[in-house]
Amino acid sequence: MRRTIIGPQSFTGRGALSNPPGRFDRQQLAPVDDGWYQDEVPESVSTTLEPDRAREVISTNDSPDIPFEQSINPYRGCETACVYCYARPSHAYLGLSPGLDFETRLFYKADAAKLLEGQLARRGYVCKSITLGANTDPYQPVERRMKVTRSILEVLARTRHPVSVITKHALVLRDLDLLMDLARDGLVSVAVSITSLDPELKRVMEPRAASAQARLRTLAALSSAGVPTAVMAAPMIPALNDHELEAILEAAAGAGARRAGYVLLRLPYEIKGLFREWLEKHYPDRATHVMSLIRAMRGGRDYDPTFGTRMRGTGPFAELLARRFRLACQRLGLNSDPRKPLETACFRPPAPGGAQLDLGL
Repeated sequence: MRRTIIGPQSFTGRGALSNPPGRFDRQQLAPVDDGWYQDEVPESVSTTLEPDRAREVISTNDSPDIPFEQSINPYRGCETACVYCYARPSHAYLGLSPGLDFETRLFYKADAAKLLEGQLARRGYVCKSITLGANTDPYQPVERRMKVTRSILEVLARTRHPVSVITKHALVLRDLDLLMDLARDGLVSVAVSITSLDPELKRVMEPRAASAQARLRTLAALSSAGVPTAVMAAPMIPALNDHELEAILEAAAGAGARRAGYVLLRLPYEIKGLFREWLEKHYPDRATHVMSLIRAMRGGRDYDPTFGTRMRGTGPFAELLARRFRLACQRLGLNSDPRKPLETACFRPPAPGGAQLDLGL
């Protein structure tokens, strides 16, 4: 696919500052000033949306430190534009950049509901909870008109299949009818990710995510409707937002969340350069200090992918962060009850090939 050379510079409503090549690119392109005509630099980059002709929608996972085995990503790429997003490198598989391409060149699963029904109807399918929001926010802005996530939830509700949702957007409340229906049988949980309560930090780090206050209102609305909720304080970035950990947990508990988690900033593959570039632009006074602390928590590197420690880090600072999280949860009553797996006994597979259901008469 064609990739446009951009940056580094700030664009309205975007997180990344540039469009660096992906790790699979064999050719490296760079702009050259030959002294002649130069295109005007745009103030913004528009979003494009194309269908993704996938053959299946359920992805499986066997990573030992990820608490789910199945997930669905309704989209490839994410317009939310979080600069730190660990999913950015996945765009390199498409021949696109993990930078601005990831947040502006989006792909939607056009036949998601139909494909999901086909997979659930397979004779050997084993019902296990499906996670929405693993590699893309299922309620990013384009979902308002595309409704791919809603079509997936409709299939899961009809087949009584368990699902967990992770999002940064208040749009999840649009589907409250389906979530309440699933909640009655213990088939759903919703986690809302809150990275910062500081509007300015949120604006430059997560440009198109809902505000922290909107996310807290979303938690409150879901909880009041009987939908089990959790807060993800993620990612925690040393010397940037880690001081907010207790405040985030307290605000979420006050909004009705009963469970909580956190993840340390992860910088795999191309994200390292994108995040450094962003730090130097927006927080030059502490960029060196932030990266120094990150390396101290990652065994002297920008990132350590070792299972078991990649989500939490190692060393004194990581241990302190874990202790702070544990004490705050104890004080606020978060994670006080044993985690119950979502119900699987209610699952009713759809009839294969669109055949009529057996009414048992």
